[in-house]
Amino acid sequence: MLSYVGWRFVRMLSVVFAVTLFTFFLLNLLPGSPINAILGPAAGDPAARAELTNQLGLNHPLFERYFIWLGHALHGNLGQSYVSDQSVTSAIAQRVPLTLELMIMAEVISLGLAIPMAMVCSLWPDKWFDKFTSGSTLLLLALPAFILGPALIYLFAIRFHVFPASGESTWFTIGGGTSPTIIATPQSILLPAIVLSAGQLALFARVLRGDLLATLKSEFILMARSKGFSRWYVLLHHALRPSSFSLMSLVGLSVGGLLAGALIVENVFALPGMGTLLITSIEKRDYLIVQGMVVLIATGFVTVNFVTDALYGVLDPRVRRARLIG
Repeated sequence: MLSYVGWRFVRMLSVVFAVTLFTFFLLNLLPGSPINAILGPAAGDPAARAELTNQLGLNHPLFERYFIWLGHALHGNLGQSYVSDQSVTSAIAQRVPLTLELMIMAEVISLGLAIPMAMVCSLWPDKWFDKFTSGSTLLLLALPAFILGPALIYLFAIRFHVFPASGESTWFTIGGGTSPTIIATPQSILLPAIVLSAGQLALFARVLRGDLLATLKSEFILMARSKGFSRWYVLLHHALRPSSFSLMSLVGLSVGGLLAGALIVENVFALPGMGTLLITSIEKRDYLIVQGMVVLIATGFVTVNFVTDALYGVLDPRVRRARLIG
């Protein structure tokens, strides 16, 4: 198991390294320059451009700039923003809590609804609830966040005034200084979380329903039923755990989807999270901010998938035995 964990850890590091390398070079292939965003109208002055280029270190070759950045990053220094001169670490730390709050709430909503929905559908397949769930989840899968978001804003924020639409009243700051932590209020984060969870909910429910239906036809389930256990008892104690492999894989892989969705949802609801910071930094060619966020996102994604893979052994002892034999 130690060799397995060590090998997975090396693979994680190689993935993060490859992602940062490709991101760095792709960003520098984009048209435009941070020099134009910083100098503005004075960007046409060759002397000013040369001085700022030398100050930011943009006069070095591309490979050299990447390895300079990588060396500093390994020591915990992600650099300074080209545009705001703010520490990249503090700029990201200011926005991360709001995005994590949005993602966690969306995951809780999607799992909290998908699991009982799939269980009910598997116990009574092809009944009215199963057909309603199948149609509604298909609709949720087809609706992108930039369409569902404005529709729910109109319905619940403008029409019935249940939730705030957007604006500074939807978040508050903790701490002082130049980069206080931004946290969304519970009422304001619920509607964006519902929008972000819609696609996840539909996918989780459909996948778990299919796996439960297959498991309920297994011989060990028939044996449990023959002992007189109720359908709900058999479902909860015998069928649910072996049917959760696909769901667990989806939960791990959903981290990337949640981050991509959060980027859209935060802009729809005007929330100052990581998505808003990422788009603003790309527009201004603030390469170090983007690179720092890529490191954080890539590390978080591969870490969650590593933990998900390790949890397979908790759900099924056969996985542990196979790894020990291997």
